[in-house]
Amino acid sequence: MHFTTVDYVIFVLLLVASAGIGLFYAFSGGRQRTTQEFLMADRSMSCLPVSLSLLATFQSAVAILGAPSEVYTFGTQYWFLGCSYFLGLLIPAHVFIPVFYRLRLSSAYEYLELRFNKSVRICGTATFIFQMVIYMGVVLYAPALALNAVTGFDLWGAVLAMGLVCTLYTALGGLKAVIWTDVFQTVVMFAGQLAVIVVGASQAGGIGEVWRKAVNGSRIAGIDLNPDPLERHTFWTLGVGGIFLMLALYGVNQAQVQRYLSSRTEKEAVMSCYVVFPCQQIVLGLGCLMGLVMFARYGEDSPLEKGYVKSNDQMVLYFVMDVFRDLPGLPGLFVACLFSGALSTISSAFNSLATVTMEDLIKPYFPNMNEAKATLLSKGLALAYGLVCLAMAYLASIMGSVLQAAFSIFGMVGGPLLGLFCLGMFFPWANPIGAVVGLGAGLAMAFWIGIGSFVMRISGSSPVPTLNTTALPLFDNMTTTVMTTLATKPRLTGVEALYSLSYMWYSAHNSATVVVVGLIVSFLTGPMKEKDLTPGTVFPVLGTLLFFLPERYREKLCCITPLVQKPKELSTQTYQKARKDKNGKKGDQAQTEDDENDLGTRIALPSCQLTAHTVVETTL
Repeated sequence: MHFTTVDYVIFVLLLVASAGIGLFYAFSGGRQRTTQEFLMADRSMSCLPVSLSLLATFQSAVAILGAPSEVYTFGTQYWFLGCSYFLGLLIPAHVFIPVFYRLRLSSAYEYLELRFNKSVRICGTATFIFQMVIYMGVVLYAPALALNAVTGFDLWGAVLAMGLVCTLYTALGGLKAVIWTDVFQTVVMFAGQLAVIVVGASQAGGIGEVWRKAVNGSRIAGIDLNPDPLERHTFWTLGVGGIFLMLALYGVNQAQVQRYLSSRTEKEAVMSCYVVFPCQQIVLGLGCLMGLVMFARYGEDSPLEKGYVKSNDQMVLYFVMDVFRDLPGLPGLFVACLFSGALSTISSAFNSLATVTMEDLIKPYFPNMNEAKATLLSKGLALAYGLVCLAMAYLASIMGSVLQAAFSIFGMVGGPLLGLFCLGMFFPWANPIGAVVGLGAGLAMAFWIGIGSFVMRISGSSPVPTLNTTALPLFDNMTTTVMTTLATKPRLTGVEALYSLSYMWYSAHNSATVVVVGLIVSFLTGPMKEKDLTPGTVFPVLGTLLFFLPERYREKLCCITPLVQKPKELSTQTYQKARKDKNGKKGDQAQTEDDENDLGTRIALPSCQLTAHTVVETTL
């Protein structure tokens, strides 16, 4: 089974169209002459393209390959992941987006400096860069490897073509090109998946026959309410544990936060979360349906068992080539769908990495850099990260089974970062020392569990006997697991139980570790007082939950200050001043009074009784 000329033409057209969108935005409009336009799309994007871009970043090539294989092998229990989407998007829409948008940030990690100090910001930025650099090469190499194994498509030709095209349109067109290319690639992804489902179902005798075979083969799962966190997939692990995975992705990940901040208004940013919700349900449904169509075609006699493919992540491509063997052009459409997922994920990584590097690591040390030089440097950073991505793809090619460890590392780092933002946003007493120690504890716990579990399984030292172990990338571009078909399952205790924790609970467990350790260390080293907090950096969830307490107790708990209500525009000058204060660069009292007199409208925020009024400038 090999590609025809028509298939190659369709694949090349995808790359040409993606590059064309980038070139269009490089030479039209403002031509990406400012960092605001290049990195933030000039904060001018509307709801629909932002929401489709959010979806495209979520729907990577890993998900397109992994979800159908998961359903084919284990049944539709995976579908209950959709239950986590509701809170996983509602919380970012009404908690994280208002805070980030009203602070007028460019980098999500800029928040950490406003809330804590520069050291915490640098720790958060370094952690994010580490996770994205590790992941970029893998998400580029893995689909190309699967394609090469099944169709004979040239491996490094695909890797270089994708890497260079993606680098080109990201470095030239900026975030606006990335978002509009994501929109185009989302349409291609839907078209490719629908084509496979329609043709595959018709060859199997129709959707009714597909469903009948799935029921007879025990692939239609009911709700599993087993509360055991060691069970890989149950309603609780998927529906509740999945919420924390979604929060790590949609709440605090720079690639997604940057899209919210590129919206014209806060309302449109919030609406983008609501629009992406039904789209995600459709994508999840298509993945599950494709898995059922695969089962209707092969039954229990899978291509993996027959030796036609070497791993689960090649099964979907084998199925596509098998179904479309007499329909030239359609295999090319699905491959375009697959690589659209990879392109959208990688371009988001390039742009977000360029943004955090510029905003968090360069601008604070070169505050007088002119706009033209800063924009040129941002484009250079996007180009440099593109070349790093190709280098990481080469490393991925020689890592072998460690590929799956790289996916896990990406998932393991997301949880501690979520915990760090939650610590700052929901607990006003958390101080910078607690934040740094908490992040370190969360990362240590994440790597201990994740790597320990991985090594235990691949070394065969696991006390759980196995019949068949295969590496399968799962869920989205956030996490993976090693799937194991169990013969018997004795009850595990101690470290063995910790290593057997369902991967869906990793994010919740690791973020909780950051919050608990961070709070303990903060109380031991002196909790922060409300008068020391930058206004607008704490979401008043505690004040809402403790509404029944008398006001004097709530004042002592520092939980009565409401979230800053943003006027027409909220200037960043107050926050620039806050940054200086955080780093011990306070001027004398006279200079401070002069600065305050220069500000425009004053907004007095309710606070603890002895706290001074906070001054905020507006553009009125």
